[in-house]
Amino acid sequence: MIDLINVSLQFNGKYLFKDVNYKISSGDKISLVGANGTGKSSLLKIITGEIEPESGTVQRQKNISIGYLPQENVTHANKTLLEEATSALSDIIKLQEKEAELQRELSKENLSDDERDDLIHQLGEVHLRLIELDSYSANAKVEKVLKGLGFEEDDFDRPTETFSGGWQMRIALAKILISQNDILLMDEPTNHLDIDSLNWLISFLKSYRGALVVVSHDKNFVNQVTDKTLEIYLGKFYTFKGDYDSYLKFKEERDAQAIHQYELQQKKIKETEKFIERFRYKATKARQVQSRIKQLEKLELVELPESKNEIDIKFPTPVQSGKIPIQLIGISKSYGEKNVLKNVDLTIERGDKIAFVGPNGAGKTTLAKIIAGVLKPDSGERIIGHNTFVSYYAQDVADNLDPELDVLDSVYGINEEKTVGELRSLLGSFLFTGDDVFKKVGVLSGGEKSRVALCKILLTKANLIILDEPTNHLDISSKKILQKALIDFPGSLVIVSHDVDFLRPIINKVLDIRKSGLRIFNGDIDYYLYKRKELFEEENNYSNKSDSSINKNSNSDSVSRKEQKRLEAEIRQKKYQATKDLTKEIEKIEKQISLLEDEQRIIQTKLADPDFYNNPEEVKQTNKRFKEVEKELEELLQNWELKTEELNNILNQFN
Repeated sequence: MIDLINVSLQFNGKYLFKDVNYKISSGDKISLVGANGTGKSSLLKIITGEIEPESGTVQRQKNISIGYLPQENVTHANKTLLEEATSALSDIIKLQEKEAELQRELSKENLSDDERDDLIHQLGEVHLRLIELDSYSANAKVEKVLKGLGFEEDDFDRPTETFSGGWQMRIALAKILISQNDILLMDEPTNHLDIDSLNWLISFLKSYRGALVVVSHDKNFVNQVTDKTLEIYLGKFYTFKGDYDSYLKFKEERDAQAIHQYELQQKKIKETEKFIERFRYKATKARQVQSRIKQLEKLELVELPESKNEIDIKFPTPVQSGKIPIQLIGISKSYGEKNVLKNVDLTIERGDKIAFVGPNGAGKTTLAKIIAGVLKPDSGERIIGHNTFVSYYAQDVADNLDPELDVLDSVYGINEEKTVGELRSLLGSFLFTGDDVFKKVGVLSGGEKSRVALCKILLTKANLIILDEPTNHLDISSKKILQKALIDFPGSLVIVSHDVDFLRPIINKVLDIRKSGLRIFNGDIDYYLYKRKELFEEENNYSNKSDSSINKNSNSDSVSRKEQKRLEAEIRQKKYQATKDLTKEIEKIEKQISLLEDEQRIIQTKLADPDFYNNPEEVKQTNKRFKEVEKELEELLQNWELKTEELNNILNQFN
């Protein structure tokens, strides 16, 4: 589909990558990775044709359709949401216009038979193409995509300019998903999604038949939707077949080998330099000295991988709070006529690490601000416990930084125990290296300001920390450092986030916030996701029992029913823990089977074409590959049957 041939790109006189070659084929699902500043976003723009490479060529398949989602700065205006989303069906719209034009021509009188036959033939071709594009269900698809990404029917007639920046990005995402694209290029697509719309997007992309290239720091997301990794590393391209976790294992081994080779080379260089220094002025050793000097000059230096010296960041040890740091009683909050929170009761206990999840607009940020004390509720009581000290990181926290201070001064003095060197190490872990620490806050980008604000949070001595979308502007390395610090934090946490991989090792409770109300889940994020997927409807059935049937039960029956529900939930949790790895393995096998079946169909189409046999060598190679695919499919299907039987046996133990 797309061939990059000897492509190079410079930035500020430095090559981001040079003379690289890569081929994107139909059905490829690629995670594009690399350290910040290596040119990932630029590469996506080169593929689209938005920017030209320094040298080399990009060959695109004729009539290929590319959908591109940039990382930011997308706006829409002068249309309703539904009109804007529907405009993505450009091929269908053009065909429908052509259809109407042909029908008008056919309705004219005095047409000759030849003219009428020609118009009917053209109309048939248009109808055939509309069927191929599934045009008759296109409007339903538009609505399905919009709802999947969190829009409601009430939003459909809203002017697009009334949506905020995050929702503008969702509109852009909806349009490229609705379009009949052969390839999707997506730069950080999950940044503005809540957990529900993120799960919907994962499901959509799993069934998407075209090629996909995605840049994302969300490990859970890329693990689920990609099966290849393209890395930009030291100005070159490296490819790896496998999910992102598998790539990380490979990268760790490769980096360890590179470090070992670097150390051996440095040792040899030092020995050579010692020899030169020792015998430089001895006439009898002149020839050997000159030989060693030439060796050093010709030596191709081994480059170290990007710095992996992750510093061990820990929060300052805070004073211990009371057993209940914060309690909310009967909290309500409205914005105009829109009720966001109504009669909310919430108790945060010491040591709680709670994730706030749910659809955007349901009140996650509002509730976080009320807990932090930066927003007053309309009614209700916020009770602060003994010795509770609160620190709050908001999505717009960057606006509260002093633009006249430089980066280092912004964090200096918050924790008197930290030296300047330690502060610079902390800032370095959040991508402020060298002279970057002396930049004025006023000239920083929004993402850079957010990282400064996070550094400030890491230096506070609060025992209740509230973080609203802390990972949006972090690379994987910085995210890992923050994650480890939060795991080790001895106080209480509230985190508003949709980043499953980030939350997984940290949190011990999940608060699901929806317009219908709040619901607490005592368990980790995987338990919450399992409950949402497998148990939510079942538990709703309990609550939907009629009042009359409930009233027939005695108090003892009520207690028994509660105990029964508790036991059932316990069994379901055990079932989930016993089957989650096997289920994931089966899903991976099914994905491999689907890809091979697609390849098999493509080969069968080739073999059915008489012209294909004009090239005997290609016929030979294709037949060979066809047999390989058949064999691989047979092995995968046998493995799938074994794994499925194993899964069923485990499930039967719980029935």
